[in-house]
Amino acid sequence: MCSKEEDMRKFLSYILPIALLCAAISSCSSIQRVINTDDPDLIFSQGKLYYEGGKWDKAILLFEHCEPFLKGFPQEDSVAYYKAHSYFKSYDYLTSATLFDEFRRTYGRSVFIENAEALYAISLYEMCPGPERDQSTTAAAIIAISEFMSHHPESQQIQYFIEMTKELTWRMEERSFLNAYTYYKILRYDSAIIAFKNALKKYPDSHRREDIMYYIAMSAYKFADNSVASKQSDRFMSMLDSYYSFIMEYPESKHRAELDKAAEVAKRYIEKNKADDTTTAAATDKKSE
Repeated sequence: MCSKEEDMRKFLSYILPIALLCAAISSCSSIQRVINTDDPDLIFSQGKLYYEGGKWDKAILLFEHCEPFLKGFPQEDSVAYYKAHSYFKSYDYLTSATLFDEFRRTYGRSVFIENAEALYAISLYEMCPGPERDQSTTAAAIIAISEFMSHHPESQQIQYFIEMTKELTWRMEERSFLNAYTYYKILRYDSAIIAFKNALKKYPDSHRREDIMYYIAMSAYKFADNSVASKQSDRFMSMLDSYYSFIMEYPESKHRAELDKAAEVAKRYIEKNKADDTTTAAATDKKSE
């Protein structure tokens, strides 16, 4: 009995790969037979059958073959749409984004235009990286989503695109914060101040707003503390401006105690500097007498 089962397993191990290979060859030959008919309508119809069956690679092959022959015919936009969607379903978002972008610019009156614009935006969305990397694609996706919602305000997908916009905006805000924070980490406090202020200006409602305002004040403090004596008073005063802005907005912040200590240092330095200036001025006046 065991011997028969073992023989059967061996037989299957030999026959299955051969069967799969034969099926693949048969499939390829059937596609080639359709292509060899040189009948674009038949090729397109067969491509749609593969498309509807989820066989995206085969569908793409047939759509690409018949597409040049159907230029100027009623099926032209259908071929372009199904081909682009097949790439999308194959997770080739770069190609689908390119094809859907071309579609929306070429076939503005097509019955597929709403789906094409939606899938163009989603293709870009799927390619968007995390906030640690360049966000050029994210910015393009946000624009595409905005255009879709503007062109199709009654779409049933609007809420889905609103949520996508929130997520992508979060990434942009985070990227802006991380760019500025890089300057802070490498002790480039003057550049950090500028970068954090730019981040706040660009995204005033950022989820990082409290952190950004904290780092503006702390960068200003460290910048002043590491400056030459002749510039410290002005820079400590600038730090205090940032400090007061912060505590007015976030009086109960977890950063409050640290910034209070930094502000006290700044105040003492400014007061001491004023006292030194007063003493110097008095001594100068006395000497001139």
